[in-house]
Amino acid sequence: MKLENKSVVVTGASSGMGKAIVELFVREGAQVVAVARRKERLEELAASLKDAPGKVIPCAGDVSKREDCEAMIDLAVKEFGKLDVLINNAGVMDDMAPIAQASDEKYEYVMAINVYGPMASMRKACQVFLKQGKGGNIINVSSVGSMHQAAGPIYGASKAALNAMSRNTAYMYKKEGIRCNVIAPGAINTEIASAMGRPNMDGYQKLGGVLGLSPAPGEASDIANTALFLASDDSAYISGVILAVDGGWTSF
Repeated sequence: MKLENKSVVVTGASSGMGKAIVELFVREGAQVVAVARRKERLEELAASLKDAPGKVIPCAGDVSKREDCEAMIDLAVKEFGKLDVLINNAGVMDDMAPIAQASDEKYEYVMAINVYGPMASMRKACQVFLKQGKGGNIINVSSVGSMHQAAGPIYGASKAALNAMSRNTAYMYKKEGIRCNVIAPGAINTEIASAMGRPNMDGYQKLGGVLGLSPAPGEASDIANTALFLASDDSAYISGVILAVDGGWTSF
């Protein structure tokens, strides 16, 4: 098992990529605090993995709130005695509206979850890592939308900010052994697009040419496998990397 006795926090864990990450990590021996707003889904996930080598502790939380970001890290330390890995997976899309039609309300909503949440979680995790004195590992889930016209300007900006914050963190704490890497998924079969609701049709149509170039969608397991590699000692010499998992979409 590649993650035996590793203490891990995963946000956005109730569905899609986050759920797949939790399932794979627990089967690889990790002890996971699984965070999402829908606690009933987390409890179902924990029940489904009760016979796995690792362990799941459900944690209802909203990553747009500082107190929830800090509480999930504290819970991992309380339950498992340490924190080894933080995975910031929770995220939301914008409505693809071009900038002239973008709303303050959508900006505030997307930025709170996609940027503030990871920032608050990373801050708390790094404080713990530094106190532990044994390094640490942060994996942030961004998007090819940070470097490719695959969504609206608000979403793209939020993920580009996450990329920059991740690389800065990798640089700032390299001497302390804290690694920070980014997974940038392309089109993945999850609930995120349906959760977006009705898109802005002007923006959607303008993006149609780029979206039409996307390869067949990947699966949540593709992201989970990448996260496993980055969380394990197999990637011990990798930090500050933005890894596109997109079927080659960004090469077009």
